[in-house]
Amino acid sequence: METLDPSHLEVINESHQHNVPVDSESHFKVIAVSDQFEGLNRIQRHRKVNQLLAEPLQQGVHALSLHLWTSTEWMSRNGMVADSPNCRGGGSHTH
Repeated sequence: METLDPSHLEVINESHQHNVPVDSESHFKVIAVSDQFEGLNRIQRHRKVNQLLAEPLQQGVHALSLHLWTSTEWMSRNGMVADSPNCRGGGSHTH
């Protein structure tokens, strides 16, 4: 199986921002920095990660927000990634 060999990887459970039961693990943000993304457009990068995560994604993940950068792009962003938007399905609901 191919790997990304990321120089930086964060997987953030954002389920608490959505209208799901407490302690759910259904909404994730993935921040990955890998030089294997060099020369790939956004869709190609997403496809690469989705292929690598195909099996885990079948385990009940509802939403996956991918932020995929090369080392150069990551450095130019100063390691900053935009916050995820609020849930439109009632994320402000108190659990």
